[in-house]
Amino acid sequence: MEKADLITRFLAALIDGMVVGILTLVPLVGLLAAAVYMLTKDGIVYELTKNQEFRGRSIGKRILGLKVVRLDNMEMDISTSARRNLTLGLGSLIALVPIIGWILGVIIGAIMNIVEMLFVLMDSEGRRLGDKWAGTQVVVASVQTAGQEGTIIDV
Repeated sequence: MEKADLITRFLAALIDGMVVGILTLVPLVGLLAAAVYMLTKDGIVYELTKNQEFRGRSIGKRILGLKVVRLDNMEMDISTSARRNLTLGLGSLIALVPIIGWILGVIIGAIMNIVEMLFVLMDSEGRRLGDKWAGTQVVVASVQTAGQEGTIIDV
């Protein structure tokens, strides 16, 4: 498995950030939908659609050809995705507490994002803290083609 490069990961995160931004525009449920997507983005699209192209992939990772894999070779699922992304969502969770949470959430969120970026840069496998906690790694997805009977075959 080839580890994903930093620029491609950043661009995938940017696309996922745009998805979150669009979800927040939905009246009444937008903020909740955005929070759910942010925490479970590597599993929720597959669970909702059962489209194999999204197994272990957020929308941004799918577009840029990346995939999150579990190091125990089990399939990526929503709970593993939530564990992996909790470090990035910690600031937002703290910000749910009125007034003091709004201030602390921004500070803690910024610190956690910097820590996560440093882990990606310093780790030989490009694994951030959330990856280490969840036992995952972001890799370049293998190219797939449709088989004769519509099955997907790794090339």
